[in-house]
Amino acid sequence: MQILRLDKMNRFWRFAAGVVLAFGVGLTLFALVMAPQAADLMLMIELTGITSLVSVLAVAAAYRLGWMVRSPGLRWTLAGGYLLAGLLVFLNVFVTASIMFVSQHDLLSTVLLVFATSMAVSVGLFLAEALIGRIQQVNEAARLVARGRLDTRLAVKGRDEMAILTASFNDMVAQLQEAERSQQQLDVLRRDLVAWAGHDLRTPLTSIRAILSALADGLVEDDETRQRYLRTAQKDIQSLSHLIDDLFEMAQADAGGLQLNLEQDSIADLISDTLERFSAQAQQQGIRLEGSATAGVDPVRMDTPRIGRVLSNLVGNALRHTPSGGRITLTAVRQQDRLLVQVEDTGEGIRPEDLPNVFDRFYRSEKSRSRATGGAGLGLAIAKGIVEAHRGSIGIESQPGKGTTVWFTLP
Repeated sequence: MQILRLDKMNRFWRFAAGVVLAFGVGLTLFALVMAPQAADLMLMIELTGITSLVSVLAVAAAYRLGWMVRSPGLRWTLAGGYLLAGLLVFLNVFVTASIMFVSQHDLLSTVLLVFATSMAVSVGLFLAEALIGRIQQVNEAARLVARGRLDTRLAVKGRDEMAILTASFNDMVAQLQEAERSQQQLDVLRRDLVAWAGHDLRTPLTSIRAILSALADGLVEDDETRQRYLRTAQKDIQSLSHLIDDLFEMAQADAGGLQLNLEQDSIADLISDTLERFSAQAQQQGIRLEGSATAGVDPVRMDTPRIGRVLSNLVGNALRHTPSGGRITLTAVRQQDRLLVQVEDTGEGIRPEDLPNVFDRFYRSEKSRSRATGGAGLGLAIAKGIVEAHRGSIGIESQPGKGTTVWFTLP
């Protein structure tokens, strides 16, 4: 826990500097206004020097003993400060007047000074009450926040330090409220992830267990059925492997531990490989899959396998949400010193209320989740983590019923 401490020595030296300044200004005015003789000037220097030293020592002693910290309340601290200041001024004037003034009637100034000090204490305490009231409001608001009332806000009045403190308090509470909201959303998503991942793990495991039991018990006799069972088990194992890879990749991205192997490579070749990888699936679904890279885009400094993972996630996601007869286009163009890659589809689109969340971890707009419809919703989140690890950016544009375009840029 970090505790901020005020610099006591700097504060004391600022006070001492103020005393020295007052000493110099007072002597200068005395010399200019009174035009004293040399003896009177030296006497004034001695008197003001001694009283100034006494003042500094008195304040230093009070500060050293922790008088301000030990005070039961701010009003008592301010009242004590006014009284100490008045007493020091009274001693300065009284001693100087007793020694240097010619007439005893001049000592009337000290009596008036006592009256003025009393008035100053009264006025100072009256003004301090307003300050104390504002401090108490901040204190009460802090108590409400401590009890969980993160909707608490204070009215900002004026432009002084208390107004700045009030504005900072409101900003702090707003950030706490936003952090709590984010934490609540994250908790919900994590609970959902456990349920989704559990379902996605249980389904292929159940299938694999049933297949192995059938084979082990000799229930499958012909080779054709045995091979079909083995292909199904192999597909289920691949599903498990993909899910585990997704979870591991997301864990690395969350921890900021994505280790990139950056090298100069061809984004055009990577796009071609991606199109080839998904061509059979697109043909089976009746979707036209095409792509291109404009001249001059290569070479690109990137982690080729991971950017390939991004392209696979984006194209795979587009295939899941594009109906038969639709089109998916993958393009790459150079924009000044950056590379722009876009995956555009003519699918079902995304609802406006879902757009701000599509890159969130574990988020999916569908209520039913399975590997067939996108699994635990990590594909776009993983793509975002990989692109941002490359110091790039990623975004999405969509209209329901008209399709979606996901784009990302790389340096």
